[in-house]
Amino acid sequence: MYKNSEGYSDPTAGAAMSSMMKEYRQTRKKVWQRQNEMKTRKKVYVASRYAGNVEENTAAALDYCRYVIKGNCIPVASHILYAASGMLNDNSEAERELGLMFGLSLLAVCDEVWVFGDISAGMQQEITEAKRLGKRVRYVKEGV
Repeated sequence: MYKNSEGYSDPTAGAAMSSMMKEYRQTRKKVWQRQNEMKTRKKVYVASRYAGNVEENTAAALDYCRYVIKGNCIPVASHILYAASGMLNDNSEAERELGLMFGLSLLAVCDEVWVFGDISAGMQQEITEAKRLGKRVRYVKEGV
């Protein structure tokens, strides 16, 4: 039983507080369910070109990531994370190899690999690794 500041029973205030708390818990439950749904989405490794026309390829990779998001999945694009961000220098052989190894490590925790566009040597490594790990490889046509 809810008691007021003077210690007397206050069933009206108690009912109001109870109703407010019930509404709060229902709202929080919906938020938690939505957050859990988002966290448990399929993780998709995005394989697309980076080298060559870097500016154009980076823009395309971002479009591919948006496409993955529209498919209710979580995109993982290592070339955007490491090379396009400037974290690693793609023109340095050592840093490029490091980026490829980081990418393959991320690929291992993804559920699927989606391949966009013409396949480069780096993308072929990613496809080979995905198949070795038993991941589903999906080829997505250009212009998504």
